[in-house]
Amino acid sequence: MADLTLEVATPTRLVVAESVDEVVVPGTEGYFGVLPGHAPLLATVGIGELTYRKGREEFHLAVAGGFAEVRQDKVIVLADSAERPAEIDRERAERARQRAEQRLAGRSQEDVDYARAMCALARALTRLQVAARPQ
Repeated sequence: MADLTLEVATPTRLVVAESVDEVVVPGTEGYFGVLPGHAPLLATVGIGELTYRKGREEFHLAVAGGFAEVRQDKVIVLADSAERPAEIDRERAERARQRAEQRLAGRSQEDVDYARAMCALARALTRLQVAARPQ
């Protein structure tokens, strides 16, 4: 019995608008789970895999950046980006992972932005992880 409303939106589209039983969000301070009746919360969204459950079925999204608000049995995630497994181009994500790893391998060079390369690697790894999930 789904008692929690989940909305995930990006600047360009509404990705999810469903009744769910549970949501797990990748916050910048770590993952947090939300069940019906959760206390109100406002959190920043990091790079990671957002998971939600309807009955025994699990669904996954690759998300990066934004904000999550929990209030009165509703979770609203305003993400910079959010992709379902079927929307992810695995080859492109693999190339992004390789580029980020190459940048990090040469991090002794002054022109490498270490934080930016780490974010790119995290996004690519998350996209590959979510793309490997059943659709």
